[in-house]
Amino acid sequence: MYDPTVARLTYRGLLGRRRALILGALPVLLIVISVAVRFFAGTDDQVAADVLGGFALATMVPIIGVIAGTGAIGPEIDDGSVVYLLSKPVKRPTIIFTKLIVAIAVTMVFSAVPTMVAGLILNGNGQQVAVAYTVAALVASIAYAAIFLLLGTVTRHAVVFGLVYALVWEALFGSLVSGARTLSVQQWALSVAHEVTGGDLVTSDVSLPVAAVLLVVVTAAATWYAGQRLRSLTLAGEE
Repeated sequence: MYDPTVARLTYRGLLGRRRALILGALPVLLIVISVAVRFFAGTDDQVAADVLGGFALATMVPIIGVIAGTGAIGPEIDDGSVVYLLSKPVKRPTIIFTKLIVAIAVTMVFSAVPTMVAGLILNGNGQQVAVAYTVAALVASIAYAAIFLLLGTVTRHAVVFGLVYALVWEALFGSLVSGARTLSVQQWALSVAHEVTGGDLVTSDVSLPVAAVLLVVVTAAATWYAGQRLRSLTLAGEE
């Protein structure tokens, strides 16, 4: 199910100089903000949770997921080079699964690692805040990568739609409309983070069992449908 050649090509496309700079910008900004907050506000568990929740999980992780998820396949479809990949004796589900693994790995590295570093800077992992948000970033990376990989197979404007989802649905509606929070990857991840802290410092509107089920279902469904889209693209190319 995992093809090293497809993975190598995908990594090369995602970590090119230009995209790597974009991927690294938000983590660097998070670290800078964390250093400034620690300098001016000192060690405060609630402030640490607010920074990690408000910027790292709500903004940085989904945007990096958009870049990695859509970038894993979208550009190949746009420029037509996907036809070369599809002409190789590699099963379509293997291509999607491999690209998903790469997108997840890139999203995790550029989001979970800086989240952990920022948490340690902010409060030294007091009340397990750094670990909790790092785990949340890891969990969210999986779902975001699958969702945005699917978007990359559905539309040429995947980045635009991805940013609309991340910034409007997750950040805006997720904070203003209570019903929308049930369908928010951010809330599912926060549910896991709440379990890690074991307290009220991190809260979620979604229970852990519901969050776990939704994370699995959405990730699996998005991956399956992306494979179906790739299959239909193959048939269209052969015609």
